Amino acid sequence: MKPLLVWICLIVPVLAPTAQAEDEAQKLEGELIAHAQELFDAVTAGNQEPWKKYFADDCLFFDEKGRNFTKAELVADIRPLPNGYSGKIAVGKTKSLIQGDTAILSYDIDEQETIFGQNLRARYHVTDTWLRRNNQWQIAASQVFRYYEDPALGRIGGKKLPQFAGTYELAAGQTRNVSIEGDHLIIERNGKRETLWPEASEIFFRKGVEGRILFRADDKGKIDALIDRRNNEDVVWRKVK
Repeated sequence: MKPLLVWICLIVPVLAPTAQAEDEAQKLEGELIAHAQELFDAVTAGNQEPWKKYFADDCLFFDEKGRNFTKAELVADIRPLPNGYSGKIAVGKTKSLIQGDTAILSYDIDEQETIFGQNLRARYHVTDTWLRRNNQWQIAASQVFRYYEDPALGRIGGKKLPQFAGTYELAAGQTRNVSIEGDHLIIERNGKRETLWPEASEIFFRKGVEGRILFRADDKGKIDALIDRRNNEDVVWRKVK
């Protein structure tokens, strides 16, 4: 039987590299988070230098609108805010996966913008893929998307609601009913009931659901259709009663 000290000496070299790798990964994660915050601090200042430094020359960048930027296009897009505009962007909810010379950093950014005294907010999610080349870490690919937010709640007079109530048909046997409960419209299909909240006089939304419900009027001003607008494409339901 080997003495205890011998077993310890055999085990420690196995454990030590793992502990060291974890420490290095945590340190790298902290550095990449700091770099991400530096990049977005530079956005509001219109400072292009961090974007030149941290993005690889052959990087792929896709913004929340689906546009694909080269590094030159991305850097050129970083410009100072116009007069009367100010803001800040905070990085949070970070997660990382680090393997060898590749590091993936995923995080939320919370944007606050003030336009001539009016405050706006937007939330995005970003995933950056960092590569270590020639002992230098740079972003090789970045993908941004924007979180869906409900629109601002509008107002509509209660006397206008009755004209929207009725049954709307998509095809034979496919109907949706719109009714009034209190001062709200309720839309129902196959037992599923949802409240329609006004965005404008004839435009409504369902909370947490992307898209709009619109009511179309004919030449005489009578509602003849319900339009389910999804990503700027329309599904039309004809009013049948």
